Amino acid sequence: MKKLETMVARKFLVPILVIITGFIVSCSNDDSWSEDDSNIISQPDAKKGLYILNEGNYQQNNSSLSYFDYDTADFFNNYFTKINPDQGGLGDTGNDLKIYKDKMYAVINGSNYVEIMEAKTAKHIGKITIPNCRYITFNGDYAYVSSYAGSTPNGQGYVAKVDLTNGTIVNEVTVGRNPEEMTIVNNKLYVANSGGYYSPDYDTTVSVIDMNSFTKINDIEVGKNLHRIRKDKNNHIWVTSRGDYANLKPFVAVIDPSTDQVINKLNLAVSDFTFYKDKLYFYGSEYSSGKTINNYGIINIDTQKVISSELIKEGSKSEIMSPYGIITDPEDGSFYIGDAMDFVSNGKIYYFSKNGDLLWWKSTGVSPGHFALVSK
Repeated sequence: MKKLETMVARKFLVPILVIITGFIVSCSNDDSWSEDDSNIISQPDAKKGLYILNEGNYQQNNSSLSYFDYDTADFFNNYFTKINPDQGGLGDTGNDLKIYKDKMYAVINGSNYVEIMEAKTAKHIGKITIPNCRYITFNGDYAYVSSYAGSTPNGQGYVAKVDLTNGTIVNEVTVGRNPEEMTIVNNKLYVANSGGYYSPDYDTTVSVIDMNSFTKINDIEVGKNLHRIRKDKNNHIWVTSRGDYANLKPFVAVIDPSTDQVINKLNLAVSDFTFYKDKLYFYGSEYSSGKTINNYGIINIDTQKVISSELIKEGSKSEIMSPYGIITDPEDGSFYIGDAMDFVSNGKIYYFSKNGDLLWWKSTGVSPGHFALVSK
């Protein structure tokens, strides 16, 4: 068993991120794209905020947290360090950010730990050491963390089961190679395996874990280099394949958890996505002929068909260099998209209405890719 403590780890394919010191306020409208704070309007009754995990540059120990306060319209960079000056920063290469109950969990891949904070304040509580940790999900009194650091001869990773009452790892189960995101449906944990370290011999499976026995009971064949996996309101599971960056194109598949079978595949690049009611908002980055092509769209989750290629207005598309993370506000369908720019310099966060109109943008740390909404 492993207790709450501080340590270090490593990360994989996703380009990396960071923080910008000081309090930075910059914003814009869709027409001018000039920095002008007047376009952000405070929402005194909103009683919520948005955290942004900036990944930072690998091995630079500059992962960071940004925070937007809806009530005051204030935007803060380097927020974790401001709140916790004695912690020496957030760590190296942040890879996931989730709020569960009254706590916030940041998976810091390059530092080999999960940072635990108070959700409403971002105050440091503790750390859980998990080498090469990737993503986190929750059920009951437990967290489940995927890790690349398996000890099997074939290079499989594992999922750690963490008791949240005391911060100890109580069990581990071996899954596929380089496991990424996870989702829970019908008392089963589904794990997307990428095999990214083994190119061109990528993994092609989603591992299925029985939650009661915490044993792997199935591997669902889906496609190469899997990454995102999330359930919709119908409990169907959406999983993305990044292809092989050469001959095999990316796609998104749908799994029926009642049969654990793939029931649909859409041949389009989906790098990240978020749900709003009966819609799936997505962006995709596809590599072709030495350049990256970005696309945006909306899928109806009931028909499982693309219903629009205009998630954001045309003028905004050319301004976003490297889309890198998306989250929807469930109250009104507005959404945020991160822009990692060149993955070395500070990035940006863009805020859109549900109709795709740009409302404002802000400068962030390096590679803003993970978000969490908090109620105050």
